[in-house]
Amino acid sequence: MNQTNGSRMEAACSLLAESERRFLLYQLADEHSANLEDLIAQVAAWELDTRADAIDKEVRQRVYVSLVHNHLPRLEDYDIIEYDLRSGDIVLAEGFEDIKPLLEQFRQTEAEPELRERPPL
Repeated sequence: MNQTNGSRMEAACSLLAESERRFLLYQLADEHSANLEDLIAQVAAWELDTRADAIDKEVRQRVYVSLVHNHLPRLEDYDIIEYDLRSGDIVLAEGFEDIKPLLEQFRQTEAEPELRERPPL
């Protein structure tokens, strides 16, 4: 593996290390586009392992701040998504294809309860 491929792999792993980013990308991978307000509820629900309609205002606000000030800009910097903060529209960008296989591996692992419940490394 050359330096460029190694750096891209490290960047992909770093991007997907955060659960909020993975959850956001799972939703976008399925839908190809989304609105920020809808994503906030879904990401929070996955984080708390509950229904989206059970998420309170305080949790929504925390997720909103995290997405807007951290996760969305970072994903846009790596050309994974494009977003418009004014409209709240988020779409997948060309760079998503680079991380899609790794994202799917994460999704399969997180879907398995016995793997999810193992202690962290």
